[in-house]
Amino acid sequence: MTSVSGGATESGRAPFAVPPGERGATRIADRVVAKIASQAAREAVGGLPEGAARPYADVVVRPQAGDGTPVDAARVRVHLELDYPCDIGSRCRAVRRHVVERVGALVGMEVPEVAVHVERLHPARGQGAAGRTR
Repeated sequence: MTSVSGGATESGRAPFAVPPGERGATRIADRVVAKIASQAAREAVGGLPEGAARPYADVVVRPQAGDGTPVDAARVRVHLELDYPCDIGSRCRAVRRHVVERVGALVGMEVPEVAVHVERLHPARGQGAAGRTR
């Protein structure tokens, strides 16, 4: 018969030899990372053009070999629509940077790749088809 008093066993060790912060595992679904990436893209783009669809993301999360510690890496593809004219390159860079920062901060995953797909350009107000010349 083993007696336990004060959380210690007869051997003098605590019943849980593994510290609480190291027990178990956390698994974050790809769709959760995709939602965070989509929100980060919306934040980076700012106001959406009139009639534009909200940015959305596709994410693939895979374990990545590192320094011996398994780390999940998220490969993100963001689809968005922008107003026109604008500096498309700088807006895409801002989206990439913000997605990497937010996913890293909120989920703790590395994001080695963010592919930005600009699906459509929306002309700014007053630059519609009525303003074109033939």
